[in-house]
Amino acid sequence: MTTQTKTRKSAEERREEIITAAFEHFAQSGYNGASTDAIARDAGISQPYLFRLFRTKRELFLACQQRSGARIRETFERASEGLPREERLEAMGHAYVGLLADRTALLFQMQSYAACSDPEIQAQVRDGYGQLVQLVQELSGAEPHEVWQFFSFGMLLNVIASLNLEAIADEVEWAKVWCDPSALMDAARTA
Repeated sequence: MTTQTKTRKSAEERREEIITAAFEHFAQSGYNGASTDAIARDAGISQPYLFRLFRTKRELFLACQQRSGARIRETFERASEGLPREERLEAMGHAYVGLLADRTALLFQMQSYAACSDPEIQAQVRDGYGQLVQLVQELSGAEPHEVWQFFSFGMLLNVIASLNLEAIADEVEWAKVWCDPSALMDAARTA
């Protein structure tokens, strides 16, 4: 007869599991629409235990937002690593396009902006966005207008990916063109 030893997960391991479950719920339903009861259920814990690890729903959302921002920062840092400064901005842009394939992460990012009616969420999202702007500027050495254009293109790419234009690209010409915006972005850069 074999006895299995059941090991208890640490609070930090549970926090990570909760953040993973919450990320999906917040991405799909937004800050106000997500249910902490459903998040706890998906994480395999009770709702009271969720609130022992995260005092409020806002605190849980902010933990998810920190994960989202860290993912983008790490992607930009890896993309620019070892490249000459003049190649880094383009490399970061290409790497960001790769992030858009993770629909849950994309939708969470968009939900973060939508949740900015809450002052605490707005402050953290704004600070995180500012850190990204500073990071891109520092890594690339780009001029402020180039960094602004970089983020403008990025936000447009977020909207395009959120709308799932591929689903209508065969029937709608503008959607077809916008699904592969490389030529449009190149033309905008030289205009």
